[in-house]
Amino acid sequence: MNEERFTGLSDLYDKYRPVYPSALIEYLYKNCGFKNGSVIADVGSGTGIFTRRLLEKGSLVYGVEPNADMRNAAEANLKEFDNFASVAAPAEKTGLPNGSVDFVTAAQAAHWFDAELFRAECKRILRPGCKMEASLPCKLALVWYERDQECEIIKRDYAIREKYCAPDKKGLGENGGPNTDKSKFFSDGIYKEKIFTVHERYSRESYIGRNLSASYAPKKERDPEKHRACVRELGELFDEFADNGYIIYLYKMRLFFGSV
Repeated sequence: MNEERFTGLSDLYDKYRPVYPSALIEYLYKNCGFKNGSVIADVGSGTGIFTRRLLEKGSLVYGVEPNADMRNAAEANLKEFDNFASVAAPAEKTGLPNGSVDFVTAAQAAHWFDAELFRAECKRILRPGCKMEASLPCKLALVWYERDQECEIIKRDYAIREKYCAPDKKGLGENGGPNTDKSKFFSDGIYKEKIFTVHERYSRESYIGRNLSASYAPKKERDPEKHRACVRELGELFDEFADNGYIIYLYKMRLFFGSV
């Protein structure tokens, strides 16, 4: 099951995944109708990295996450927020009441969902309202970050990740993320897109940790030999490109938004 693929990864995920940029959050709140007090279902919320940004803006957020390991990490990370509620449920059956939320978000998660069932669930839990620029109703916001394939180290580490990833390659490059068919999520297949550029600075430890946080990465407890070989090759690649102990990794943060 997809929801079990992240079991055991919460520490790596929470520590090494990129933080969502302020420009993205500000765009949601200035151009897409999000505001202080909005009720949001953040679906596939993981350890709460994106959820935190919404909570900091004063929105009331349901963090909907089926994986217990990831959900427990989010509950620990976000315990300071009275406007946070943790929900143990899959994207396609959140258990939230009918017409109970203003917006649905999914950050680095929707490629794991059954698009048609998820869209039906969004229609059920969303309440009417909200207009944004160009009068396009905004009820659903999907966010993915993708590695900038023009970056040389990214071209090289893709080969390493592909070599050692899970056999089905689910979640790797063309099998997920921004290349997911977004039209299935939105009304009449119509949506808008906004792109943000992110420059992430990695140490050797954080670079390797970022790559090992992927669902398809070899897990030490399951295949120690493959895990060890992957870590070695990533480390050698980092050493080749590092400048004063760091590399700059380029991401394109993509926001897709519209009505369901």
